[in-house]
This record gives sequence, C-alpha cells and structure tokens, in this order.
Amino acid sequence: MTQRTLVLLKPDCVRRGLVGEIIGRIEAKAGWTLSALELRLLDRGTLEQHYAEHIGRDFYEPLVDFMLSGPVVALVVEGERAIEGVRRLAGPTDPIAAQPGSIRGDFGTSVRENLIHASDSEESAIRELKIFFPGLS
Repeated sequence: MTQRTLVLLKPDCVRRGLVGEIIGRIEAKAGWTLSALELRLLDRGTLEQHYAEHIGRDFYEPLVDFMLSGPVVALVVEGERAIEGVRRLAGPTDPIAAQPGSIRGDFGTSVRENLIHASDSEESAIRELKIFFPGLS
C-alpha cells in the first residue's frame, strides 16, 4: 500500500551533520521518494500542535525546548508501506535498544535527542502532514 509519512530530522541530526546520511538511507530504499523537503526553525505553536498528546507529561517541556534549539529538516516520504518502513529504519527511541543498521542504532546517543521523528500511524501521518505541509494535496 502506497503511503505518505512525515519525517523530521531533529536539531541534533542537523548539528551533527547527519542529514545527508539519513536522507541517503531513506532514498536508498527502493520505491520510496521524497515529495517535499524543507529546512526550518520551528515555533512553539507548531510544536504544541505536533506534540499535543504529550502536553502535561514530564518530558514535554524538555522536548519542546530541544526541538526549538536549532533547525530541523522536515520531509515527506512516499512509497510502499512508508510509515512502517521509515519507523523501522529509524529504530526504537532508545539508541541502546535500537538495532545496528537502524538510524538510532548507528547514530543515536540519548533517548531525548534521538535524531529523527517519523509518523507512527496513517492517522498520525495525515494529522502531522497538515501541520508541517498544509499545502500538500
């Protein structure tokens, strides 16, 4: 099933110069394409929409502060089972639990600063794409 998913390369990814490496891994996956890509500084309002389900949790404010700490690369990946596939490519949030070969397994250093966000379901992808790429049809 062809899907569209949001990917955010987080401020730690940009700071560490891993954007090209990670985009390369996504592009190398047969059948996936990038349909949008933008370097941007996020604002608190966008992050409040994006992380709405986490408001009030103890990690929420540190997460928002981290995401405000520098530019991110927002991209849209399209292709066969892209949602599941990009999440598998990213690996678990905990870099110690992430398998070698996954982005977090190879480059992750902490649970909070974990390089990449990828939509976790079709519903999330639809909601997140409207926030980050509202003009995308």
